[in-house]
Amino acid sequence: MPTFVYMTRCDGCGHCVDMCPSGIMHIDKTYRRAYNIEPNMCWECYSCVKACPQNAIDVRGYADFAPLGHSVRVLREEAKGTVSWRLKFRDGREKNFVSPVRTTPWGSIKGPAEYDAPRPEDFAKQELAHEPE
Repeated sequence: MPTFVYMTRCDGCGHCVDMCPSGIMHIDKTYRRAYNIEPNMCWECYSCVKACPQNAIDVRGYADFAPLGHSVRVLREEAKGTVSWRLKFRDGREKNFVSPVRTTPWGSIKGPAEYDAPRPEDFAKQELAHEPE
């Protein structure tokens, strides 16, 4: 489901450009608005959607998932720490999904430098380095 930008909502802040890992979100030099230069190359990570403070970026649903007459809205609510998805189907039904932006408190995950270096015998194990017990 590639992304697209509502030009009337976009204020050209560039958060989406900074967050896009594939580099396809750009700011139009004339109108100072964001746009997706290559929708077919979208990774569908929705980093731009979540980063947009104006909720100006939306997603197009695939025909088998959300056929004609549908809508898919994504809303990031920073105060609540959630990302909400609202799907509206052609027959009028709506589905709402809410996910936390994070599942752990900020600062609760130790960085790699805070762990001991793996021992030589650890490299033969199936587990990843520093994997929780």
